Amino acid sequence: MKKLPIGISTLKNIIEENYLYIDKTKIALDLIENGKYYFLSRPRRFGKSLFLDTLKEIFLGNRELFQDLYIYDKWNFNKYPVIKISFGGDLRSEEAIKNTILSILDDNQQRLEIESKNIENFAIYFKDMIKNSYQKHKQKVVVLIDEYDKPILDNLDQIEVGLKAKEILKSFYTILKESDEYLKFVFLTGVTKFSKVSIFSGLNNLEDITLYKKYSTICGYTQNDLDTSFSSYLDGADMQKVREWYNGYNFNGESVYNPFDILLFIKNEFTFKNYWLSTGTPSFLIKLLQQNSYFIPRLENLKTDERLIDSFDIENIALETILFQSGYLTIDKIKVNDFEALDYYLKIPNKEVAISFNDMIIRFLTNNNNPLLIKTDIFRSLRDANLKKFKKTLVSLFASIPYNNYVKNRIANYEGYYASVIYAYIASSGIEIIPEDITNIGRIDLTIKLAQNIFILEFKVGNDDAIKQIKEKNYHQKYLNEDKDIYLIGINFDEEERNIKYFKWEKVLNHN
Repeated sequence: MKKLPIGISTLKNIIEENYLYIDKTKIALDLIENGKYYFLSRPRRFGKSLFLDTLKEIFLGNRELFQDLYIYDKWNFNKYPVIKISFGGDLRSEEAIKNTILSILDDNQQRLEIESKNIENFAIYFKDMIKNSYQKHKQKVVVLIDEYDKPILDNLDQIEVGLKAKEILKSFYTILKESDEYLKFVFLTGVTKFSKVSIFSGLNNLEDITLYKKYSTICGYTQNDLDTSFSSYLDGADMQKVREWYNGYNFNGESVYNPFDILLFIKNEFTFKNYWLSTGTPSFLIKLLQQNSYFIPRLENLKTDERLIDSFDIENIALETILFQSGYLTIDKIKVNDFEALDYYLKIPNKEVAISFNDMIIRFLTNNNNPLLIKTDIFRSLRDANLKKFKKTLVSLFASIPYNNYVKNRIANYEGYYASVIYAYIASSGIEIIPEDITNIGRIDLTIKLAQNIFILEFKVGNDDAIKQIKEKNYHQKYLNEDKDIYLIGINFDEEERNIKYFKWEKVLNHN
């Protein structure tokens, strides 16, 4: 069998060193033949860099690399000058960003065997490089930019540097518009979709293919890829469980797997664990959570418009936008509303993200860096329908949260905090949970579903009888046709004690 391309994002290495390659050249050919300026947003470690490198090898005319691939006999493989830009290294200051750009341009200039005079002003340098490459090689120029937004993302925790980075990139990318007569093809990738006004001013012909249905699988592995190319590697794996853990990323088309997950899952002999998110949670997510009082359960089933998921501005960042663009949320469905506009319904893509993201939420909300014991007690008490143990665990949980954690987090100042804590612990246990579960007469705060039991939870702060609302509105009727025991749980919290005041439950007699 071919080797697994873990951490390899150069096509030449993959082909020549006998690594497995999932052929994306049909999509590449379609893009090349049908457009000129493209932008693609995908989460990190999704294969953007490898796709960009594939484009590079196509335009460099390296036909021999594509012998067994779709594009081999369908493209002329003429050689074009290629400028490749990939941001990395220290980007934490205005000077560092400018120096990084100049260094990248120096590398391209050397490879292209050209010489530019204006090497101190990066914008002029870039413009001269495009023109000089065209004149020397007698062919229009290809520009490929990987992680175009990294100088901004690396500085979301220091807004002044982030704004400087935005202005630097704006002046840099404007050169593409000014150099149109010399350009053959331009492709930019990134995690986020900054508005065209703030970053791509003047580059109004940039075609955003992020949510184009026919390009939905441009990055990532499809189910067919796993069933065919990976079949021998996954022989003996529980494929239903693989889908639950790692599939589910949807960009308005066929769902895909994160390649990083699948490759490491195979390497680690079918061990189900967090691979993608273990590489680090972006610090700016925690910062946004600290700045805003988000009701955490609502992040799982979001309804939003195209504007929210389309772009964000560094000075007004919505957490929902960041979560979607960085892969913590994905598209569940898209509907046309009464005003002929699109409504997007977002969800957490899979079990890996649900567990890992909510572990992060637990650390943020409770200051508990090792929540395994409490998670285990919650899981077992719900599995066994031992509600006395469930209550005892929750009381112990809230009692263990340091007082200063309530003080430093604005979210602790409102009633959604308590529901958010319970939700995060249950969701991070891998249990199926439905926040704000809709019925024909209202919304259930939380519905928890296990193999044998269903729990319907209502939360209140103060003395209003929480379980009374569940019974009066017959929330449980939605689940009477399921062959499971149904439990109604009403939980009241005391704001002064910051803990559970009343905990009542009843078992529904299901005669179905």
